[in-house]
Amino acid sequence: MKTVQDYIRTIPDFPHEGIMFRDVTTLFADPRGFRLAIDQLLHPYVGQQIDKVVGLEARGFILGGAIAHQLSVGFVPIRKAGKLPGKVISQAYTLEYGEAVMEIHDDAVQPGEKILVVDDLLATGGTAAAGIQLLEQLGADILSCAFVIDLPELGGRKKLEAMGMDVSVLCEFDGA
Repeated sequence: MKTVQDYIRTIPDFPHEGIMFRDVTTLFADPRGFRLAIDQLLHPYVGQQIDKVVGLEARGFILGGAIAHQLSVGFVPIRKAGKLPGKVISQAYTLEYGEAVMEIHDDAVQPGEKILVVDDLLATGGTAAAGIQLLEQLGADILSCAFVIDLPELGGRKKLEAMGMDVSVLCEFDGA
């Protein structure tokens, strides 16, 4: 029987030489692989009180929307700067190769709402940490952060756990 990891393609030297890019589009394109990933991501949270699933741009939207649907809860996107039409709050963060800004609508989450944060990949943790900071500014109660892939050598999981977050991952890959 195939695992989630079996459906993920590795593309060497993308986007830069020396990077082993973990491509989840092959997982998403396969109906069995996609179902397996969604089922495994949501399994720990079935029966828990969750008000909303928050997906981090962009592949977190695909996963988060499917999980929110299965849990019968709302979905909220956290997007790159300039993509949301309403009033937003912003959080800058550092990437391996520069800086970026994430945004959320200022009314997307109410204080005390229980949130599950979802994305495809946990590398350095910068994007997820920025998303968590935005949610905390809005008073959300973040139950957990769920990812398909962890790259443990880059330290993202440790970063999120140091922030007090529960972190769930489906598979790990060595190296960047």
